[in-house]
Amino acid sequence: MARQTKADQEALMSDLQDVLSDTEAMLQDVSSDGGDMAQDLRQKISANLQSVKAKLIETGEMVSEKGKFAAKATDDYVHDNPWQSIGVAAGVGFLLGLLVSRR
Repeated sequence: MARQTKADQEALMSDLQDVLSDTEAMLQDVSSDGGDMAQDLRQKISANLQSVKAKLIETGEMVSEKGKFAAKATDDYVHDNPWQSIGVAAGVGFLLGLLVSRR
């Protein structure tokens, strides 16, 4: 999978918001109109919802891929630097213990 930048992610989210806004507007039009026009709007709404589903699946795959990449990178780092990893984990645990004990 090609690596996506933050700009790509923002563009995808913007596209999703646009599609949802268009769908909401069409739903309002359908509720006020009847007949053939309502049927056409229902078809457009259905197409928009399919588009949103496809983009959500794409976003889910992107997030999953990034999560797998981060997990692999973390696993490689821990295997390459076990003592540093133990030190970092101990430090984080100590700081969390201090924060929890203050409450």
